[in-house]
Parts: sequence; C-alpha cells; structure tokens
Amino acid sequence: MSMAPRTDPQSPAPHVADSHDLIRVHGARENNLKDVSIEIPKRRLTVFTGVSGSGKSSLVFDTIAAESQRLINETYSAFVQGFMPTLARPEVDVLDGLTTVITVDQQRLGADPRSTVGTATDANAMLRILFSRLGKPHIGSPKAFSFNVASISGAGAVTMERGGQTVKERRSFSITGGMCPRCEGRGSVSDLDLTQLYDDSKSLSEGAITVPGYTGGGWNSRLYSESGFFDPDKPIRKFTKKELHDFLHREPTRMKIAGINMTYEGLIPRIQRSMLAKEREGMQPHIREFVDRAVTFTTCPECDGTRLNEGARSSKIKRISIADACAMQISDLAEWVRGLDEPSVAPLLTALQQTLDSFVEIGLGYLSLDRPAGTLSGGEAQRVKMIRHLGSSLTDVTYVFDEPTIGLHPHDIQRMNDLLLRLRDKGNTVLVVEHKPETIAIADHVVDLGPGAGTAGGTVCFEGTVEGLRTGGTITGRHFDDRAAVKERVRKPTGTLEIRGARTHNLQGVDVDIPLGVLAVVTGVAGSGKSSLVHGSIPAGEGVVSVDQAAIRGSRRSNPATYTGLLDPIRKAFAKVNGVKPALFSANSEGACPTCNGAGVIYTDLAMMAGVATTCEECEGKRFQASVLEYHLGGRDISEVLAMSVTEAEEFFGAGEAATPAAHRILTRLADVGLGYLTLGQPLTTLSGGERQRLKLATHMAEKGGVYVLDEPTAGLHLADVEQLLGLLDRLVDAGKSVIVVEHHQAVMAHADWIIDLGPGAGHDGGRLVFEGTPADLVASRSTLTGKHLATYVGG
Repeated sequence: MSMAPRTDPQSPAPHVADSHDLIRVHGARENNLKDVSIEIPKRRLTVFTGVSGSGKSSLVFDTIAAESQRLINETYSAFVQGFMPTLARPEVDVLDGLTTVITVDQQRLGADPRSTVGTATDANAMLRILFSRLGKPHIGSPKAFSFNVASISGAGAVTMERGGQTVKERRSFSITGGMCPRCEGRGSVSDLDLTQLYDDSKSLSEGAITVPGYTGGGWNSRLYSESGFFDPDKPIRKFTKKELHDFLHREPTRMKIAGINMTYEGLIPRIQRSMLAKEREGMQPHIREFVDRAVTFTTCPECDGTRLNEGARSSKIKRISIADACAMQISDLAEWVRGLDEPSVAPLLTALQQTLDSFVEIGLGYLSLDRPAGTLSGGEAQRVKMIRHLGSSLTDVTYVFDEPTIGLHPHDIQRMNDLLLRLRDKGNTVLVVEHKPETIAIADHVVDLGPGAGTAGGTVCFEGTVEGLRTGGTITGRHFDDRAAVKERVRKPTGTLEIRGARTHNLQGVDVDIPLGVLAVVTGVAGSGKSSLVHGSIPAGEGVVSVDQAAIRGSRRSNPATYTGLLDPIRKAFAKVNGVKPALFSANSEGACPTCNGAGVIYTDLAMMAGVATTCEECEGKRFQASVLEYHLGGRDISEVLAMSVTEAEEFFGAGEAATPAAHRILTRLADVGLGYLTLGQPLTTLSGGERQRLKLATHMAEKGGVYVLDEPTAGLHLADVEQLLGLLDRLVDAGKSVIVVEHHQAVMAHADWIIDLGPGAGHDGGRLVFEGTPADLVASRSTLTGKHLATYVGG
C-alpha cells in the first residue's frame, strides 16, 4: 500500500473551520437590553454577572439560547414543527457562531402528584425493566411496576372487513399495571371534613354551601338549588338519606337549568375533580386556604404510601422490592445495584449504575427516587436536570446554567465548580449566570451587565478576566471582595420556640430551642434537614408568615400591581375622584380596550411559525378604552400610573391630591425589598427569578405575623443587594418581629444573632444538630463544615 507524501509542516495555515471560535452578538435589544454587542469565546467558561434585573437572563437565555433553539427547530419539517413550541426570533441584529444550546434552568420540575425524582430522570424506567426481568415471582412487563399504569381488562366483539365479507370476532385484552387502586398512584388519600363544605342548619337558599366559588348565587350554587333533587328551602340536616346522597355523591347527570344545558354532580366528586386534583402550590390563595381547612391527607393504608399495588410490591430481587429500592437513599441504592451480577441485563445495570452515581457525584445522593418532584428546591431541580448531561459524549455544545450554586452550601459549591470545569474541558462552551464570587472566580471570561436594574441596566459595563473585573470599578467589581464581619454584639432573645423530637424526612429526633425576637439562621449542607426542621416543625399557623421558594405563577396579564393587590386601592381612588365604577380601571375587566381585550398587543397565530405580536392600534398599547383615559387622578390617567416606577409611584401616592395611604404602604414595602425600579404594569413574565422572590417577600410583609420564616432570601441577589436585604431583616427584627432564615450565604450567617447548624452530612448522614450559638462562637470553634467556611470567609 503506497503512502501519500507528507508536506513539510513548517507553517501550516489555520484551517478556515477553526476560525469560528467566537459567539458574536450584535445589537441585542431583548427586554431591557440596550443594543448590546459582545463576543463570547467558545470552549471556555464565561460567567455573566450584574445586579438582579440588569439583563443577564435576557442576554443569555432570551437571546443566545432562544435563537439556538429556534434555529434547531427550523431544521424539522413543518409537520413536526406544528407539535413544537413556537419561538419568535429574539430582538437582535446579528447572532453569529452559535452552537447547539442545552439549557439547564431553575424551572421547578413538574409538581404533578405522580411525578417523583425517579420518574423525572430515567432511573425509574430502568428499575422497572430490571424488576420485570429479574423479579421473583415474575408478574409481568415493566408496566406492572409503574404506579402510573392501572390494571385493566376487557372483552367484546370487534367487526372487521376480511375478503369482502364482514366478520365478527370476540377479542379480550388485559393490562397489568402497578398502580395502587385505592390512592390511584398518589401515595396518599384525602378525606373531606363535611362541616367545612356546608352549614347543615341552613337551606341551600340561605347559602348553606361554604365552598369558595359556590356562594353568592352564582352558577355553582344555582346548580344545586335548582336541580330539583331536593327542596332548596329545607335545611340540609332535614334531608332524607336519598336527598343527602344526591346532594353529596350523585353521579354526573345532564339537565337544563335556566334553559342552559349543564351537568349535575354530587358536591364531593365535583370538589375532588375541580380542586383536589390540582397541585396545592398551583392553587389561588383563597382556594388553598379552603383546601388546607377542609381536606386531611393521610398516607394510603393499602400501599403504605409506596403508590404500588400488592403485586408490584411482592416481586423481589435479593429480598428487595421496587418500592424498597425507590425508598432507599440514592447513595445506598447505587451500592445495592453495584452488588447485582446478572450478565443477562448487564447493559441495563451499567446504565442504571451511571445514572445513580451521577446523583451522588452531583451531591444529590441524599435524595430517594420516590421523593415527589414538587418538593425539590430550585437548586435541587437544576442539579437533577444536570444528571443526563454529565456522562454525555457530546462536545462543542453550549451549556447554559442559571445560578447553579443556588441552594448550595459553600462546601458544595467547590463540587459544582468542578462539574462546570469538566464540561468545559470536554470542549464545550459553558455560559453561567451567577452572583457567587466563588463561581465567578473560576471563569475564563466575565461579562458584567448593568450598571443598574430594569431601565437603568441593559448595557455591558465590563468584559474580560476576573482580575480585570476586580479593578474595573463596576458595582460587581467593587463588591467582589466584600466580606461581612461577624457581629460583636448580638440581640438578646425575647423568648424561644421549642421544637422537640423533630423527625420530618431525615431529622433524627432533633430537640432545639429557636430564639424569638432576634435574627436566627438555620444552616448546613444541602440535604442536611434545614427545610424539614423549619417548615416541618414550625406550625404555619397564627402569627407565622412563611416565605418559601415556590415559584410565582403569573400570565402576561399579571404585573406587580395586580400581584401585590396594589391595583385595588388605585382603582378605588380613581373611581372615587371621578364618580365612576372601579371596574373601569382594570384592563382585565370593563375598562379593557375592546380590540385587544386589554392585552395592549394583538397576537396573530401563524401555526408552526412564530406568532406575531403587534401593538394594538386602537389603544396604542395602553390597554384601556379611550373613554377610561379621560379620567384623571392627580393629573395622571390610569395608563400613566401603571407606567410609573415603584419609586415614582411611592412619591405620587404619598402626598397631594393622589394621596392613597393603602397604595403607599404597598409601594413602601416594594421599595424596601429593593424593587424601586420596577414599573407597576410590567408583566410578571419579564421579571427575573430574584425579582420574583423579592416581590413575594414584599407581599408577605403585609401579613400580620410575629414570626417570619424565610427560605434562602438571597437566591438571585447580587452581592450589592445582599447588603440591602440584611438592612431589611434588621428593620423587621427591630420592629419586634422574629426572623428565622434558612440560608447558605456567609454574609447572612455573619449577620445573625443566633446560628443553628444541622449536619454533619446530607440524607441519613445528616438530620442532627451539630452546633447552636452565636456566629462568633461558630467561627472560634470551627467544629463544623459551616464553621470552617464561615471562618475562612470572615478571615478568622
């Protein structure tokens, strides 16, 4: 075989394919970006930083990631695109050098009651196949081990054409599923307290039904009072047995009420279908309050909370059923799988082993596969999504992360940094939106956006190395090496909140006294039991205001004014001054522009093409009818008021003709949490994660409570904003409140009056009290992981 002669490689010209080593963005104007133009190096780790609301997510997610996804979608046929989400092209002049983007965001995993850590990853699917092959006794296919598949069977005649003749054949079928028939795969059953549904001393005409939405003579209450099954003027306690059955349990029945076709159904199945089938977090506050009052959820007695029927639980491998395997801590399950030696399923065991090891490697070994997906924090959900990418053979991919260190103890941040660097070292471009200095420090390239938030942001303040950022003079650069000092004098508690024998999740009989009247911080590594202690042991009853990390739900019609309840006093003030109805001043009610229905824009659906949103010509995007805009308050119409920033509105409603104390109080709270730059009418869908968290905090501050429980309030906050948050916490305590914070941020720990540290590890290695005392004592003793990291942070 002849070899081709090699040319002398003295000065080879670079191949043209190797010249595309930058992602170029020119003229980005998405959300608050102001014609941003930057060049991002490929196959490097680039961190985007800046104050909350400065435009980081708009640049990384809404411009770079969105355009990459749109271009990938366009490679499919129009038929396939019809089934995909339609994406509009971002507002940008040039986007060059893009590669395939994989987004790992903080969107919570589906909070469906049947969604678990195992179903959200591939782990459950692989376990089901494993048990269907090796389980003894053999009970069926993988479906037989799924709590989402019910066992069904049936038989009947089928008619078909065969050889020009019509032939009838008898067919039967059966599917063996793993769903527990009692709880339908949910693991818990609900019982309704009938006294919370109706007042049996009253008749239906007198408003006996007390369920939200069934009062006040609406269609729901008319359905029962005009059904004809019982006398609407008879008190419910005098109903006959049949009447009470028809009222509470009757199966769906079609009927006409006031000339309208409706379906009558017993009150209990109707409430179960309309309210209880939804996840609690997705309910409106007044519905959630009713459900908490009326419904008691208990572990299913038939499956003992495993969600699986008896057949699925009876099949075992080495005396372990699939329910036992899913209940194990993942680090223990990985060891169990490692001990299985079955050549017939070797590829499956290898894949399952890799997935479980990835959980452990990423610091989630303390979870179990049967943990409901809705109970994971934003940081945990993000790391669960990372698992499928860790062992991937893909290279030259762009990975986009949204604050991957959220919910991580300083001890765990180093592990996350190593994972980010590993992805980069495989030849991938890694883009990270981040506030933590520990992660910014490992960047090859830093892009700092700002200088402020909202309309005061949206420009690139700095581009370069970490060292350049330190000396660059930007807000991030100035605060980069900030270190909070440990408090020398701490407040004295006014009382204690006793917790005895706490055993929620992994807690191992914790006894602790949480001091009241001070700033108390509960800390520990991820999975050590902090949230279990605080949310599981402090009763969320009278006087306790709990601000958790649950996402804010809101459509493009929702804005800070509607979410905080600010719009109500504003509408009433407009109505009073002008002598008209308050409903006129709502873009979702009578005052809405008839052309765009109060949306301000008209959406044109173009099937598989991206829809087009054009500003409504009738109202010019103001969302209100022209006649409504003729009414003024303090010289401004309602659309001008909604276009104001919080700071501007606070001044406007504080004095003069427009003085409205109720509105002013809400605006003061919004300014207190650092949202002075937001406009009142800005859609919630355009707010960043940190802004939404603070908006929720501002709303909860209105609640009358003596104890505030906050779950990682620094999530999504810039280093400069943390200072403002500490000031807010101090003001709450100085006003006589007790503040209990679950937190990893060392600045908050250093600022605390009392620290409760859980650990020493995660999962069954945690759940114990390892320290309680002042921050100064924790730094001096360095007896725990938190103590060592806090000592390093404060330079002790």
